[in-house]
Amino acid sequence: QLVESGGGFVHTGGSLRLSCATSGFRLEHFGIGWFRQAPGKEREMVACFSSGEGATYYADSMQGRFTIFKDNLKKTMTLQMTDLKPEDSAVYYCAAIHTGRECERYRTSPWDYWGQGTQVSVSS
Repeated sequence: QLVESGGGFVHTGGSLRLSCATSGFRLEHFGIGWFRQAPGKEREMVACFSSGEGATYYADSMQGRFTIFKDNLKKTMTLQMTDLKPEDSAVYYCAAIHTGRECERYRTSPWDYWGQGTQVSVSS
């Protein structure tokens, strides 16, 4: 299970930190990711962190603004978001996938576990 926290409302340029607590599986064997879905749009991958050597991937518009963290001991994943823009407003989901391959391969594939989603709203 994945339980998210940390969404909210900020103004343009603000920062938010999303957290996701995991249970029921060994996180070190899973790639992790954050996805988002805005009204009327398809869900998209924001960032992911592979198992093993821990390669990371960021969508182009998030490069330099978002950072993904994974803590296998604490069984948590985190998304630090800075310089937020109105177009970042969406419901954000954490997810985990059981694979040893680089997580970027699974941008549009089904993942094994999903969080409940948390709303991020950025005003102009």
